[in-house]
Amino acid sequence: MADEKEKQLGITVKKEEDMAEWYQQVCLKSEVADYAPVKGCYILRPLGYAMWEKIQEYFNRRMKYRGVQNAYFPLFIPESFFHKEAKHAEGFSPEVAWIANRDEEGSERLAIRPTSETIMYDSYSRWLRSWRDLPIRINQWANVVRWETQATKLFLRSREFLWQEGHCVYETEADCDREVELFLMEYKDLAEKLLAVPVIYGKKTDKEKFAGAKYTMTIEAFMPDGKAIQCGTSHNLGQGFAEAFGLSFQDKDGEQKLPWQSSWGISTRLIGTTIMQHSDNKGLVLPPSMAPNKVVIVPILFEETMDKVLHKCQEIKELLKGFDAVLDDREDYTPGWKFNEWELKGVPLRLEFGPKDMEADQVTAVVRDTGEKQFIKVHDLKAAVPELLQQMQNRLFEKAKQNLEKSIVEVADMDALVQAIKERKLVKTVFCGEPECEDLIKDKTGGATSRCIPMDNPHAPEGSKCVHCGKDAKWNIYFSKSY
Repeated sequence: MADEKEKQLGITVKKEEDMAEWYQQVCLKSEVADYAPVKGCYILRPLGYAMWEKIQEYFNRRMKYRGVQNAYFPLFIPESFFHKEAKHAEGFSPEVAWIANRDEEGSERLAIRPTSETIMYDSYSRWLRSWRDLPIRINQWANVVRWETQATKLFLRSREFLWQEGHCVYETEADCDREVELFLMEYKDLAEKLLAVPVIYGKKTDKEKFAGAKYTMTIEAFMPDGKAIQCGTSHNLGQGFAEAFGLSFQDKDGEQKLPWQSSWGISTRLIGTTIMQHSDNKGLVLPPSMAPNKVVIVPILFEETMDKVLHKCQEIKELLKGFDAVLDDREDYTPGWKFNEWELKGVPLRLEFGPKDMEADQVTAVVRDTGEKQFIKVHDLKAAVPELLQQMQNRLFEKAKQNLEKSIVEVADMDALVQAIKERKLVKTVFCGEPECEDLIKDKTGGATSRCIPMDNPHAPEGSKCVHCGKDAKWNIYFSKSY
């Protein structure tokens, strides 16, 4: 009974007053996730995993369209593989979890996969022979382990998480550059069309790029509490991995050449991003495109009309089977309790149906994000439901986009930058590009980091000076605090 009582309490803090506690309660009480008995890990409950499946379904379609094939590579990676690419090994060394190889005494240690460049490229070196084998476009959906020492934040920071990682090989640098941008824009579309989360996008600074990459592109969302989240990255890995792992091919003229490589990835962090962006003080708010169940039907039951109402609700459920409609026909809960539970779980559309509705041959429809009610004739439901869901999807995106745009401020000096970060803004400014300068900005702002150099307008205006050091500025850039 204690669990049921706690569940009925719903969310006990306000999003605008204590977002960290609010977020944790939404994740736990909506039954999206739970903490695991293993430190640094969490459990994806069925609702949370169904959200991940929606992301997989969407992105698998896009990858198939782009000629990417799914595969799977081992979880364990020989230690020697990491040392073949020095920058990559150095970048990941603090996060790698190691196990002793028990196969034979004195054999090398094995890493538990923090990322799969090394294990995949070893295989590519055996598969690639000729220019006819290019491009190679392979993706895997997998779990990875990064040995975080910080406290677990559901979906945002943990030792183990789920992701996809695409790894591609190209004949030329131009081919590689084109597809680094291509998959970045696929991520942008996924965030905005499926999750209704607007993003800024562009290139990471050299300080923030992926270990071993020539450059890194990113999409970044900005949360209501004034922090950015890196939602997806796409990297040009240059030819360093190819040289380290012996990838080469015979070109059309019969010469041996080094190929160019890219990698790109998103993770279950997208679930946390969606929850923080859209949910409210009643609980989860899910964009209809991502919702596992888009409609819940709640019958209003009285003993004398129960059979007829339930029969009609079954008909409505069958009518809406394309929306994975749920019929909540539990008799030991009141309609009000059910309303609160389904609001907590974020189902986009609730249809109430009782004796009066049966007489009028209608349902009472309630949309999750606005709470507005309207009456819809049963014979109109098949046309009305997709329209209501699309309207909600559009509203969530437009609301989030307006919040993003209102959060962006442009500054020209360091004092204004420091003040804007204190006010939890996403700050656009000009920057020299020097890593030392970037470190000092982080120190003086209490932790703000560069998010990206915007792809659509990367170069600082001629004659402009770096916001921190006063030297000639190279880039327009965004700074903010982040998760």
